[in-house]
Amino acid sequence: MTASLKETGLGFRSLTITVAFALWGATGAMAQDNADPSAVIRVGSLYEPQNLDNTAGAGQGINEAFNGNVYEGLFQLTDDGDVVAKLASGFEMSEDGLTYTFTLQPDVTFHSGDPLTAADVKSSIERVTAEGSQSSRKRTLANIESIEAKDDNTVVVTLKERSISLPYNLSYVWIVNDAARDLTSGEDGTGPYKLDNWRRGSSITLSPYENYWGEKPKNGGVTFSYFKEATALNNALLTGAVDIITSVQSPDSLMQFQDNPSFVVTDGQSTTKEVLAYNDRVAPFDNVKVRKAVARAIDRKRLLNSIWGEYGTLIGSFVPPTDPWYVDLNDVDAYDPESARALLAEAGYPDGFTFTLDTPNYDPHPIVAQFLQNELAKVGIKVNINIITANEWYTKIYQAHDFQATLQEHVNHRDIVFYGNPNFYWGYDNPQVVELIASAEASGSEAERDEKLTEANRIIAEDAASGWLYLYPQIVVSTASVSGYPVNGLNSQFFAYDIAKQAR
Repeated sequence: MTASLKETGLGFRSLTITVAFALWGATGAMAQDNADPSAVIRVGSLYEPQNLDNTAGAGQGINEAFNGNVYEGLFQLTDDGDVVAKLASGFEMSEDGLTYTFTLQPDVTFHSGDPLTAADVKSSIERVTAEGSQSSRKRTLANIESIEAKDDNTVVVTLKERSISLPYNLSYVWIVNDAARDLTSGEDGTGPYKLDNWRRGSSITLSPYENYWGEKPKNGGVTFSYFKEATALNNALLTGAVDIITSVQSPDSLMQFQDNPSFVVTDGQSTTKEVLAYNDRVAPFDNVKVRKAVARAIDRKRLLNSIWGEYGTLIGSFVPPTDPWYVDLNDVDAYDPESARALLAEAGYPDGFTFTLDTPNYDPHPIVAQFLQNELAKVGIKVNINIITANEWYTKIYQAHDFQATLQEHVNHRDIVFYGNPNFYWGYDNPQVVELIASAEASGSEAERDEKLTEANRIIAEDAASGWLYLYPQIVVSTASVSGYPVNGLNSQFFAYDIAKQAR
């Protein structure tokens, strides 16, 4: 049986892009018509990767710089939320849904010059599922029973159980040359750009790969420049040091760019959640009443307004509106300080308690932590704020699980699956949720899957497994001379190949 993405129920809801100013249409067309194909696009970001390997804890910055630019997968998640074939030219699925046979695009080479073969695909999937892999998608691919390189151009994946999301999950697997080494500081992908230079603490520079198998980039390369804080990033755009800011971190900074014909502001759809993550394994957060009390003690609407003004969204759970199993759960554990005090007393903490909040040292986390500290003090909870670096967060929180509570922005699309993994850093363990998420993946239809994940989402929210503070807005600001850049924040990816810059 031959299967397409549509036939296997893997169509994705398109995202709606809201352009803040009609100016983009005019200037965008102008930039494309008068584009300089040799122009280097200068991108400003707050998210420098920890390393260059997305299976080695590199953080969201590596997805922003490398996904779709340096590395490609068998499938790609587009900026509109669709799954499209990339290095796979097609595939067949067996009648029982357990065997997928993928055919590769012809004449694809890695940046080293080596040809793409099925062996590279096999080893790339195995890198993600390996015991030492730190990929956040490792568990979603654990259903794979075997991978066979049938010939140089054909890969056969056999599953233990049906997986309705296999092509989607494979979009997270970067295809890497199986002969490549030291991928934490180098690369060997098939994408339209190759790595020129990584200046740690400063920038990543990419240049077009001259033998790219697909459509060539519309520019002469891209430089991602990294900044420690938002003010410096905004100043870089104002002074012409960068062309684009991938994600504005404060609405206050927009005043500098709005109603200014030199700049364009777009407000897209985000999947980035600001999460107050408890360690559900340890006291007092192993008590659901404590977690619900904390949730009811926080005025999330006031928090969102203090950080983002009129931007951003309250969602009441980990699931954003772009996921098919989204339901509005803002009424679950809504703001109610009196109820919070009563729940604390029922949980054995009539006078409150003290805990440490490990807080990443970049915006907006320190400001959010101070807000939470003030809010929770009103119900007798004392918050000790411990500021840590991104590297410390990864080793202390994500790896060692050595924390009581932390703040983190979770960027991934369709990531409710993390709550189905009791070994994930926050340690949430509800067997009913584990079963619902596992069985949803084996569903025979999208409707069945969505029903199960909607139920799982409701249970997670009722358990107050974490504190879901708000959904970030996705605000991109650029100079009026560039166009063609992605405006949605799916998985923090930022495809650079369609960006054009107007010739001077």
